[in-house]
Amino acid sequence: MITLLVLMSAFACAPDRWRVFDYDDNRFLRGEADRPITIPETVRPKLTEPPSFEIPSGEGPMDLSIELAAMLALSHNRDLQVRQINPVIAGTFEQLERGKFDPELFAQFEYTDERAMETSRATGEKFPVDGNDNSTAAGVRQTLPTGTQLEASVAQQRSISNRTPEEQDARIGMSITQSLLQGFGPAVNLVSVRQAEIDASASLYELRGFVEAMLAETEITYWNFVLAGKEVTIFEQSLTIARQQLDEVEQQIEVGLLPEVEAAAARAEVARREQALIEARSLLEERRLKLLRLTNPKPEDGFNLRINASSEPAIEPEPITDLADRLELAGRSRPDLNEARLRLRQNRLETIVTKNGLLPRLELFAVLGQTGYADSFSNSFKELNNDTYDYSVGIRFSQYLGNRSAKASDLAARASSRQAAEAVENLAQIVSLDVRLAANEVERTRQQIAASRVTRILQERTLEAETERFRVGSSTSLLIAQAQRDLLVARIAEVMSVVNYRIALVQLNLAEGTLLERRGVKLAEGITP
Repeated sequence: MITLLVLMSAFACAPDRWRVFDYDDNRFLRGEADRPITIPETVRPKLTEPPSFEIPSGEGPMDLSIELAAMLALSHNRDLQVRQINPVIAGTFEQLERGKFDPELFAQFEYTDERAMETSRATGEKFPVDGNDNSTAAGVRQTLPTGTQLEASVAQQRSISNRTPEEQDARIGMSITQSLLQGFGPAVNLVSVRQAEIDASASLYELRGFVEAMLAETEITYWNFVLAGKEVTIFEQSLTIARQQLDEVEQQIEVGLLPEVEAAAARAEVARREQALIEARSLLEERRLKLLRLTNPKPEDGFNLRINASSEPAIEPEPITDLADRLELAGRSRPDLNEARLRLRQNRLETIVTKNGLLPRLELFAVLGQTGYADSFSNSFKELNNDTYDYSVGIRFSQYLGNRSAKASDLAARASSRQAAEAVENLAQIVSLDVRLAANEVERTRQQIAASRVTRILQERTLEAETERFRVGSSTSLLIAQAQRDLLVARIAEVMSVVNYRIALVQLNLAEGTLLERRGVKLAEGITP
């Protein structure tokens, strides 16, 4: 027997039994897991009216609108695909906790063989005793949310010996144990289930907050990409104008109308515009890469895709006149605030458990059984109808003297609950501040649109007047360069004011927690804090 056990252990420890740990990472990266999981539709953000589009298969550029960028981010973003699995994991916790109350089926078989030497009391002679026993038991046990433990079992035992007749007995038994103080009732025993449900809802709010932030980042990156493209165009146009001005200055120098030193300012301005154009093109490429990272239109080779932004930032600005309504809406819609409210409820539930833990453990138990004895298997069960029975009833009590651990746990739970309540109040104030600051930024950028337009018009007139004075000899190339530079700054400021207004609106919707609804995105509908 010992040799057999050694051989079985050696076989189980052989290296070729470890091949189950030889993972093929590439298969998992390709999504070819042996047991793939399904992402529920409730955690997949969807547009109510998705735009139609076609990703170019070759090297051609892709026309990308702001709506299409949002849709691609919601369906292709790698970070989102990682975060979508969190609610799936959190959703399993409730089943884990409810599984504690599932009935458990158990069974056991035991065989015993024994050879011993005994001494006769009458003659003092030693004689061998050979015997073997086998026992079988099966049953079901369950813990109920009321604090009750139930168990029902059937057992059969057979004893054979060369010194005694064969004996077989069968037994049917049932036991019940009920907690009377600590652990009594569903109010305390179902706390972990309710906490797991809250965890699942909180994970949905966490996902919602991430999707809103990701969508806002995508839109902001898109408008910054549009701004960078327009800046490149403006710098290219300004460079062309600066070169034309340099040609004009050099022509006047050749005919003797201007001294040679006048060309220095014009050449410096051309060099300055070339330098600015290099920076603008680099910034455009940087924002293109960031936008591709967020939208991920071609996962296999997305960073080589060229983009044409087809949405214009032009918009009719409107003043914010409903700040009070936006503040109220933010108090109901912000995902982080709703998640904090759920965490507060979760902490309050924990105080129920710790308060119950202050009570002593007092259990009432009862065991009832009936046994049948015979010399064969079938007869042992038939004998269960006789008058043989056993039962026991009792009470168990236990209590730690001082109970310091339970008191400390209760104090920590109450303190955590209080801390969570203060955190909710603090976060509510932060939400109000975020909305007010975002609304203030919207109003500032709205006013900047009109002001920057006027500035650009006046700078154009200033440049025209300075150019005319230069042609009649009453100005210098340095003043012309300064006027061109001022007009360049004004043109960029005008475009930037419109883009900043767009970005400010996105940030206001994000601060309100309504960005998904305003974009027609459905995600985890029906959850309540």
